[in-house]
Amino acid sequence: MAKVEWKQVLGWGEEEISDLRFVGYSYIKQGHYKTALKFFEALTVLEPESAYDMQTLGAIYLQLGDNLAALTTLEKALRLEAHHPATLLNRAKALLLLGYNKQGIMQAKALEGHPNLAIANQAEALLLAYT
Repeated sequence: MAKVEWKQVLGWGEEEISDLRFVGYSYIKQGHYKTALKFFEALTVLEPESAYDMQTLGAIYLQLGDNLAALTTLEKALRLEAHHPATLLNRAKALLLLGYNKQGIMQAKALEGHPNLAIANQAEALLLAYT
Protein backbone atom coordinates (compact mmCIF):
# COMPACT_ATOMS: atom_id res chain seq x y z
CA MET A 1 0.00 0.00 0.00
CA ALA A 2 1.36 3.39 -0.97
CA LYS A 3 2.12 5.90 1.75
CA VAL A 4 -0.17 8.92 1.57
CA GLU A 5 1.65 12.25 1.37
CA TRP A 6 -0.91 14.33 3.25
CA LYS A 7 0.84 17.67 2.75
CA GLN A 8 0.69 17.11 -0.98
CA VAL A 9 -2.96 15.97 -0.85
CA LEU A 10 -3.87 19.09 1.14
CA GLY A 11 -1.67 21.36 -0.95
CA TRP A 12 0.14 22.49 2.19
CA GLY A 13 3.64 23.84 2.46
CA GLU A 14 5.90 24.82 5.31
CA GLU A 15 3.88 27.94 6.11
CA GLU A 16 0.73 25.95 6.88
CA ILE A 17 2.70 23.39 8.91
CA SER A 18 4.39 26.18 10.83
CA ASP A 19 1.01 27.78 11.56
CA LEU A 20 -0.40 24.48 12.79
CA ARG A 21 2.64 23.95 15.02
CA PHE A 22 2.34 27.50 16.41
CA VAL A 23 -1.33 27.02 17.32
CA GLY A 24 -0.63 23.64 18.93
CA TYR A 25 2.24 25.08 20.94
CA SER A 26 0.03 27.99 22.02
CA TYR A 27 -2.44 25.51 23.48
CA ILE A 28 0.42 23.82 25.35
CA LYS A 29 1.48 27.15 26.82
CA GLN A 30 -2.08 27.71 28.04
CA GLY A 31 -2.25 24.23 29.59
CA HIS A 32 -4.86 22.95 27.12
CA TYR A 33 -3.10 19.65 26.54
CA LYS A 34 -6.07 17.72 25.13
CA THR A 35 -6.51 20.34 22.42
CA ALA A 36 -2.76 20.53 21.75
CA LEU A 37 -2.74 16.74 21.45
CA LYS A 38 -4.95 16.91 18.35
CA PHE A 39 -2.62 19.39 16.68
CA PHE A 40 0.51 17.38 17.34
CA GLU A 41 -1.12 14.09 16.37
CA ALA A 42 -1.94 15.74 13.04
CA LEU A 43 1.57 17.15 12.73
CA THR A 44 3.16 13.72 13.21
CA VAL A 45 1.00 12.43 10.36
CA LEU A 46 1.81 15.39 8.13
CA GLU A 47 5.53 15.34 8.95
CA PRO A 48 6.39 11.89 10.32
CA GLU A 49 10.13 12.63 10.24
CA SER A 50 9.87 15.69 12.49
CA ALA A 51 11.65 14.86 15.73
CA TYR A 52 10.30 18.05 17.33
CA ASP A 53 6.66 17.15 16.68
CA MET A 54 7.16 13.56 17.87
CA GLN A 55 8.99 14.76 21.02
CA THR A 56 6.24 17.24 21.76
CA LEU A 57 3.52 14.66 21.21
CA GLY A 58 5.25 12.32 23.65
CA ALA A 59 5.51 15.09 26.23
CA ILE A 60 1.80 15.86 25.84
CA TYR A 61 0.89 12.21 26.39
CA LEU A 62 3.06 12.27 29.51
CA GLN A 63 1.34 15.42 30.74
CA LEU A 64 -2.06 13.79 30.20
CA GLY A 65 -1.03 10.69 32.14
CA ASP A 66 -1.05 8.33 29.14
CA ASN A 67 2.36 6.98 30.06
CA LEU A 68 2.37 4.02 27.67
CA ALA A 69 1.54 6.22 24.67
CA ALA A 70 4.17 8.67 25.93
CA LEU A 71 6.85 5.97 26.08
CA THR A 72 5.96 4.62 22.64
CA THR A 73 5.98 8.09 21.09
CA LEU A 74 9.17 9.19 22.85
CA GLU A 75 10.94 6.09 21.58
CA LYS A 76 9.85 6.99 18.04
CA ALA A 77 11.22 10.49 18.62
CA LEU A 78 14.53 9.05 19.81
CA ARG A 79 14.80 7.04 16.60
CA LEU A 80 14.63 10.39 14.79
CA GLU A 81 16.97 12.26 17.16
CA ALA A 82 18.77 9.82 19.43
CA HIS A 83 20.40 12.15 21.95
CA HIS A 84 17.79 14.83 22.57
CA PRO A 85 18.08 15.51 26.32
CA ALA A 86 14.48 16.58 27.01
CA THR A 87 13.18 13.51 25.18
CA LEU A 88 15.53 11.26 27.14
CA LEU A 89 14.37 12.89 30.37
CA ASN A 90 10.71 12.42 29.43
CA ARG A 91 11.46 8.80 28.52
CA ALA A 92 12.95 8.31 31.99
CA LYS A 93 9.79 9.79 33.55
CA ALA A 94 7.55 7.54 31.46
CA LEU A 95 9.59 4.45 32.36
CA LEU A 96 9.42 5.28 36.07
CA LEU A 97 5.70 6.01 35.95
CA LEU A 98 5.12 2.68 34.23
CA GLY A 99 7.09 0.87 36.94
CA TYR A 100 10.21 0.17 34.87
CA ASN A 101 12.33 1.56 37.69
CA LYS A 102 15.67 -0.01 36.73
CA GLN A 103 15.53 1.37 33.18
CA GLY A 104 14.15 4.74 34.28
CA ILE A 105 16.80 5.17 36.96
CA MET A 106 19.56 4.26 34.49
CA GLN A 107 18.20 6.85 32.04
CA ALA A 108 17.97 9.52 34.77
CA LYS A 109 21.51 8.75 36.01
CA ALA A 110 22.82 9.24 32.48
CA LEU A 111 21.30 12.75 32.48
CA GLU A 112 22.25 13.70 36.03
CA GLY A 113 25.50 15.37 34.95
CA HIS A 114 24.10 16.98 31.81
CA PRO A 115 25.55 20.45 31.04
CA ASN A 116 22.04 21.89 30.76
CA LEU A 117 21.20 22.51 34.41
CA ALA A 118 17.46 22.23 33.86
CA ILE A 119 17.91 18.71 32.49
CA ALA A 120 20.43 17.76 35.19
CA ASN A 121 18.24 19.10 38.00
CA GLN A 122 15.13 17.31 36.75
CA ALA A 123 17.09 14.08 36.39
CA GLU A 124 18.33 14.49 39.95
CA ALA A 125 14.78 15.12 41.16
CA LEU A 126 13.63 11.90 39.49
CA LEU A 127 16.44 10.00 41.17
CA LEU A 128 15.54 11.46 44.55
CA ALA A 129 11.91 10.47 44.05
CA TYR A 130 12.55 6.95 42.81
CA THR A 131 15.65 5.75 44.69
